[in-house]
Amino acid sequence: MEPVIVPLEDVLDLHTFRPQEVGALLEEYLMACQKAGMDSVRIIHGKGKGILKDRVRRFLQQNPRVAAFRDAPAEAGGWGATLVTLKPP
Repeated sequence: MEPVIVPLEDVLDLHTFRPQEVGALLEEYLMACQKAGMDSVRIIHGKGKGILKDRVRRFLQQNPRVAAFRDAPAEAGGWGATLVTLKPP
């Protein structure tokens, strides 16, 4: 399997990834965003049953790069997306 190259933007949509890929993907993504000087990103996990959202939130709680996170406002995905504030590099 070839690696998936994710363009470095302030939004990451997880819909195209398998749940077991999420932890490693988020680790690499947040590290790259932090190194690029981004101070916040939006992670789209979808609404569904909340399983992926819970997985993302557990990861964010334990990640030392994350200063804070919260649900996105309605116009940015509402509870189907999470806004993440990153610590400075």
